Amino acid sequence: MPQFIFAYHGGKTPESPEEGAEVMAAWKAWFETMADALEIPGAPVGMSQTVSASGVAADGGANPISGYTVVNAADMGTATEMAKGCPMVVSGHGSVEVAEIMEM
Repeated sequence: MPQFIFAYHGGKTPESPEEGAEVMAAWKAWFETMADALEIPGAPVGMSQTVSASGVAADGGANPISGYTVVNAADMGTATEMAKGCPMVVSGHGSVEVAEIMEM
């Protein structure tokens, strides 16, 4: 079955331990809806740097990644439907870039 990477952009730092617990519960619930389709839960990532021919941008560039997940899905349409349930998308605090992982 094809695999797809979800590259997360944006997000919001929780303002309290209670809000942090709510955010984690939302992610756990979303991951549970994906069941066996969830191949690699992934993780949030730290600050990034963008490397190009003109140098290194220490601020992560125009749209830095904030985390990733790898899922199994029949096709791009199925994968994008799954991504719509992402807590960052639902809350309006971020977006998910979906791309098929190509076999080499």
